Amino acid sequence: MAAGKGSKKRSAASRDAKAPTGSSKSEEFPSTIGNIDVSSESEYASDADEEVIEGSEQNFEDVLKAMAADQGFEVGSSDDEGEDDEDEEAGSESDIHSSDIDGASSEGEDADSEEADGSDSDDELLRRTGSRSTDGQATAVDSDGDSDAEPDSPTVDSEAMQKLTIRDFGKDLASWKEYRKTLPQIEPGYASDSSTEDTPNTIGNVPISWYEDYPHIGYTIDGQRVMKPATGDELDKFLENMDNPDVFRTARDETNQRDVTISAEEIDIIRRIQGGDIPDAEYDPYEPTVEWFTSQTMKTPVTGAPLTKRGFVPSKWEHKRVMQIVRAIRSGAITSAPREKPQPRLYDVWENADAEPSEDKGRRPRMVAPRLALPTHEESYHPPEEYLPTADEQATWESTDPEDRKRAFLPRDFGALRNVPGYERFIDERFNRCLDLYLAPRMLKKKSLLNAEELMPRLPDPRDLRPFPATESLVYLGHTGRVRSISVDPTGLWLLSGSDDGSVRLWELVTGRCARIWALGETVHTVAWCPNADVCVFAAAVGSRVIVVVPTELCDDQKRTVSEDLVRSGFSTAAAEDEASDDSLPVSWDVPPSAEQATGMHISISMHKTVKSVVWHRRGDYMATLTAEEGGGSVLIHQLSKHKSQRPFRSLKGAVQSIKFHPTRPWFLVTTQRYVRIYNLMQQALIKTLQPGVKWISSVDVHPQGDNLVVGSYDKKLSWFDLDLSVKPYRSIRYHKQAIRQVSFSRKFPLFATASDDGTIQVYHGMVYQDLNQNPLIVPLKILRGHEIRNSLGVLDCLFHPIQPWLLSSGADGSIRLWT
Repeated sequence: MAAGKGSKKRSAASRDAKAPTGSSKSEEFPSTIGNIDVSSESEYASDADEEVIEGSEQNFEDVLKAMAADQGFEVGSSDDEGEDDEDEEAGSESDIHSSDIDGASSEGEDADSEEADGSDSDDELLRRTGSRSTDGQATAVDSDGDSDAEPDSPTVDSEAMQKLTIRDFGKDLASWKEYRKTLPQIEPGYASDSSTEDTPNTIGNVPISWYEDYPHIGYTIDGQRVMKPATGDELDKFLENMDNPDVFRTARDETNQRDVTISAEEIDIIRRIQGGDIPDAEYDPYEPTVEWFTSQTMKTPVTGAPLTKRGFVPSKWEHKRVMQIVRAIRSGAITSAPREKPQPRLYDVWENADAEPSEDKGRRPRMVAPRLALPTHEESYHPPEEYLPTADEQATWESTDPEDRKRAFLPRDFGALRNVPGYERFIDERFNRCLDLYLAPRMLKKKSLLNAEELMPRLPDPRDLRPFPATESLVYLGHTGRVRSISVDPTGLWLLSGSDDGSVRLWELVTGRCARIWALGETVHTVAWCPNADVCVFAAAVGSRVIVVVPTELCDDQKRTVSEDLVRSGFSTAAAEDEASDDSLPVSWDVPPSAEQATGMHISISMHKTVKSVVWHRRGDYMATLTAEEGGGSVLIHQLSKHKSQRPFRSLKGAVQSIKFHPTRPWFLVTTQRYVRIYNLMQQALIKTLQPGVKWISSVDVHPQGDNLVVGSYDKKLSWFDLDLSVKPYRSIRYHKQAIRQVSFSRKFPLFATASDDGTIQVYHGMVYQDLNQNPLIVPLKILRGHEIRNSLGVLDCLFHPIQPWLLSSGADGSIRLWT
């Protein structure tokens, strides 16, 4: 419609009355087409009471020109505005609807072309839009299958059909849908328009954790925030994974905050990389070699010309040139250039003092000058009042010699920095500092920033290593002298103890009741039960003899018969072999007197020296004794079933301190004052010599598995040896304050203990692993205190229970204590 300059008015009701009528059943486009919103019928009805002043809005001519410019038409200038007014008065008034704006309805455009008698620009615009709309209608097929175009409209070829747009169909939505089905599908790819896709992450290679507390993740090129995609809770993720068939091929891209499905080709590449293969499946690493340069020797020369004679004769001119150079060198005309002596490299010591130390090997490392201390409150031009000296302090400072003053100035308050005068001693102090840096020798010192706690080994909590003995449960009282030795029978029910009061006592271990006493009249150095559980026999070293006792009240008839046969069967064998025996051995197998036989004593082995120790072999038929004499005769091995004794060593270096049978191998351990020698009894050879590095060894014990042993010494040191590792100790421990008297391993639990003259017993956790690459674990567990110190002697012996994690100890105070 054309609008004049007057103030004509029309209502929304009049617009509805003059709107074009059509079939209400056909499917139409929505009221919004393109970028122009057209009011719908409901909006017209709601605006029935509103009046629109036509003079205040852009007229219809301007609207058509703007639309033509958008569609690419050439628009001419209007020649006569009066013709527009006549057009309006002629009754061609019509509402602006979607077909008029887009130029898509052929009927509305034909009506416009007939009624338009105004400017040439309007005729040109309507003519071009009408022809374009007619071409589009000629190929459009509505939902009923009938064509809306005139019968004589020309048919549009397939190339023209590809150029049709939604504007060519007017309000016929069904025809547009049918037409879209004939169009080829658009395959999205790298060349497709990505303006409708989500804006990717633009933050670059930065940690995604920086944007955890923000709703966005980066910015667009226009400065707009890129919002994070919505994420559901765990229940939503679970439901989504249940519906997603590719959940096992989906990975989370944290940088772009989205899920990415891995294709089959990418999975194949990942598997090839994991397997160490070439990622490209089509690459053949074994393809035949292409010989770009042949390795075959040519059989014929390049040319067939015969070789000349001068090819075999030395050059006469080269000979002359060489002789000329030789004469020049002899005459001194040609001399070699003198070698320049390397000049010393001078450099500034304080050059680049703030830089890192140089790694150049050709020069000495730079020594950084020590930095001056930072100024304190006393050096401030406006210090706090508490730093200002009083009159007495100022008088004292002035009366003190300059060399004895703590500082070379007194704090002063100048109030402002502009009132501070020049420091009169600046040049003097700077000169003295330069002299100190130049003359004072310095050295580089690397400071370690290690913490003392980091150097300590991390050990497990002792509460996690239970069970171990920690409480004193029972005390066995009765001995009047020092209890030097204790021993528990293989069943763990009975306890033997030998004391300086000349008696051997048998205790019921659980109750502490003394079941029997053997009064022997001499100091008892050692008592030891036979480790064979089939017999009930023990040996006691009393003075210079060893007594073998069978306590008949502790065993049944069968075990008593077996035990008595073991100790008595050797008398007949010894009598038959008496002539072949070695008379040089100071050993005598005797039958005790009848009074001693009544108490259960069956054998008395007499020797020339005092017997200090008795140890049993694990089978129970052999035992070894150690006497106080020096040399090879101090160690003897006795066979109980045959009453035979032998001397394994002709001579030994040093005084023997203790002896021990190996628990699993045919080895015999002999401990001297500073060394532990291990012998193979079957091969009769020395295997190795352990060097604990102590001054005086007191005791030794072997781990039940046989690969480790501990050595105690009188100089308060405990040494752990790994026999498969080295002859030097694996670990040395020094926790006792006095000499270590005894060390002992538990046969069933990973425990060992040490007894010392300081009156304490220290219990350790000693775990030995089956893995040879893992070192033993040694953890201190408990310090047991209860024994009294008598004449500088404390705990003399300690022993673990064969079945329970219990510990028994005996001391110089004459008491025996049970720790559980």
